[in-house]
Amino acid sequence: MTDARGSAGPNGDPPARHVPGAPCWVSLMVHGLDATEEFYGALFGWEFQPGPQQLGPYVRALLDGREVAGLGRLPPDRHLPIAWTPYFASRNADLTAETVRSRGGTIGVGPLDAADAGRLAICSDPSGAVFGIWQAAAHLGTAVSGVPGTPAWNELLTFESASVAKFYRTVFGYEEEPVVSADFDYVALHLGGEPVAGIHGVGHALPRDRGPHWVTYFQVADVDDAVDHLLHLGGQVLKPVHDTAHGRVAGVADPEGARFALVQRPD
Repeated sequence: MTDARGSAGPNGDPPARHVPGAPCWVSLMVHGLDATEEFYGALFGWEFQPGPQQLGPYVRALLDGREVAGLGRLPPDRHLPIAWTPYFASRNADLTAETVRSRGGTIGVGPLDAADAGRLAICSDPSGAVFGIWQAAAHLGTAVSGVPGTPAWNELLTFESASVAKFYRTVFGYEEEPVVSADFDYVALHLGGEPVAGIHGVGHALPRDRGPHWVTYFQVADVDDAVDHLLHLGGQVLKPVHDTAHGRVAGVADPEGARFALVQRPD
C-alpha cells in the first residue's frame, strides 16, 4: 500500500470527473442485501439510496449525503465470489473493453448502460482478478475521499506483479514504480505522477479459495476500535492490526466473506 490522493475532498466542493484510469467507484454484490446494508451502515456510518437496477437490486452508499460505494444483490442462481470490485474510469467503456479483450482479459458483463448514470463493464484481467470499467454520465463515481468511511486505496493481490502490471498499463495508461526489493514483489500504478493503485505479487501465499483479487482499503479514524466494532457486527479478522509506513492496517471480511482492509492514516 502507498499514499493516494482522491479527486474530491471532504470540504464540500463538488466532485470532479475522474481522469481515465483512476479508481472511481467500488461495488459489492451479495446475497443478503438488507443484512449487508446493516453491517456497513453500522461500521462506516453509511446511509443508502436506490441506484440503477440493470443488474438487479442495487443501492448507493452515502456518507453525509455524498456517494462513496455501491451494494447490489446477486441473482439467486449466480454462485460468484462475494468480493469488493474496484471500477476504473474510462472515456469510452466499449473501447476500453476491447483493449481488455485484446490483451488477454475477459469481459463478464457488458458493456451496458446503467440508466442515465453511465456505462459499465465488469472484466477479469489475465490472472482472473475481477475489476470494473466506468464511463461516467450523470454519476461521476465516489464523491468524497480522505475521511473515515471512504475508499482509500485499491490493491491487487496476485501471483507476480510484472506481467499483470503490463496488462493494466496497456489498458489504462499507468506509469509503474516498482518497489526494489529482493523479497517484496510490488508495483505502484501512477497517473500524472500520483499513485492510484498497487499490485502485490505474493506467489503461493495467495489464498487458494480466492485466487488473484483486488482488495479495497477503507479509511477509519481508529483501526483498533473499528476492528472491535466489526467483530461485534459479525465480521472476521483475516490479518490482525499491524503498523505500516502508511498507517495502521487490518485485513478483514464481512459476514458474507467479502474481504477488505481497514486503514488508519498516520497523524
